[in-house]
Amino acid sequence: MAWLIAIQHIGFGVLEMFFFKKPLGQKIFRVDAAFAERAAPLMANQGLYNLFLAAGLIVAEVHADLFWTRFFFACVIVAGAFGAATVSKRILWLQAAPAAIALGLTFL
Repeated sequence: MAWLIAIQHIGFGVLEMFFFKKPLGQKIFRVDAAFAERAAPLMANQGLYNLFLAAGLIVAEVHADLFWTRFFFACVIVAGAFGAATVSKRILWLQAAPAAIALGLTFL
């Protein structure tokens, strides 16, 4: 699950950093070109943070460190909950829910 969530966050990061102003990004984020142009620097910053979440999960998995895997799952959950509260409820289901399920599975 950690690898899947890491890959998901690499995708989020690439989308936010490099495709937000493109038609694909505008469609996925449901924004127009004018807004995408103005918000692109903010989205690139957000994309970098998503890449850091992915990196944390990857490092934790490479080192087989359950504490850090759980820590980064918790970080993803908090980021997803905050995004759901401030941007879109979809973020709760796309980001926080998979990490919450994965975190729960680490305790089984």
